[in-house]
Amino acid sequence: GPSPNEAVERLVREHPVVVFMKGSPAQPLCGFSNAVVQILRLHGVEDYRAHDVLQDPDLRQGIKNYSNWPTIPQVYLNGEFVGGCDILLQMHQNGDLVEELKKLGIRSALLDKEKDQEKK
Repeated sequence: GPSPNEAVERLVREHPVVVFMKGSPAQPLCGFSNAVVQILRLHGVEDYRAHDVLQDPDLRQGIKNYSNWPTIPQVYLNGEFVGGCDILLQMHQNGDLVEELKKLGIRSALLDKEKDQEKK
């Protein structure tokens, strides 16, 4: 069968935006996972894969080994590990997230909000 890393890699690549979190987007079970969900929501990203590591201890360990990152949540864009909550927040604040989403063909909802503010 596939090695744990291969199994994780398949999950990471199955969608342009993949989040490994505690709980679900509808019901996050940790503040950091919730923050990731909220940041994505701000950008209008509702279509993404979320994997609840609390349901799957093997995945919880496997994803940490795969990314070499010790904590959950973990965010992947286009199969690339981006980081956790703090890095996503930083990217959100400095505008990098809008750019990274654009590369995936996802238009951030924040661009439209900025337009609305300019009109006023």
